[in-house]
Amino acid sequence: MSEPVLIGSGMTGGYGAADILHDCTIAVEKGRISVIVGPNGAGKSTAMKAVFGMLPLRQGAVRLDGHDITGLSPQDRVAQGMAFVPQTRNIFPSMTVEENLEMGAFLRRDDIAGTMEEVYHLFPILAEKRHQPTGELSGGQRQQVAVGRALMTRPRILMLDEPTAGVSPIVMDELFDRIIEVARTGISILMVEQNARQALEIADTGYVLVQGRNAYTGSGAELLADPEVRRSFLGG
Repeated sequence: MSEPVLIGSGMTGGYGAADILHDCTIAVEKGRISVIVGPNGAGKSTAMKAVFGMLPLRQGAVRLDGHDITGLSPQDRVAQGMAFVPQTRNIFPSMTVEENLEMGAFLRRDDIAGTMEEVYHLFPILAEKRHQPTGELSGGQRQQVAVGRALMTRPRILMLDEPTAGVSPIVMDELFDRIIEVARTGISILMVEQNARQALEIADTGYVLVQGRNAYTGSGAELLADPEVRRSFLGG
């Protein structure tokens, strides 16, 4: 089998002297959705940040298309086709929807109009509110802006840290539907999600982390069917 488009293998590292990740491996295939779940404090967001270069590794490596990018800065990883949407502070609230999307294309030197229309097609409500300050939008709409801005970079890898945090179940389902649509265009999705059951339902691959280690790995369907995973992490 060919190597995944993105893989963080054997990652060990943390903040200061304490390691949070312990020999953790996370990967995503081209055009597929990989989801990281686990209890609070399991190291889910830390694993995401390590893959994106926001956390120095003491051991392990990150490879993109088979090339070692462990030493690259997050900015350089963006230039290589990775986009990261943090859980909080992921929009410019005083700027309009359209201005936020334009900021997402800051590295591009080509015409961005086509990509912007693709984002508006994916999130029609943003087209309606394109001239409205983003800070006036609902929580779910702000998340759409954050994802849309990341898509403006035309990434190969879209990384989402808790994209449904604080939104209603209806909005969560809509966001997950849009994430599936993005993956169908060939963009790989790596996502940390607290709503484990719903996330695993859309996942091609799921990673259950416990104390910074891989506890369970499998397809979303396999993990949902695993009695131990269901009992320990999904409420039975």
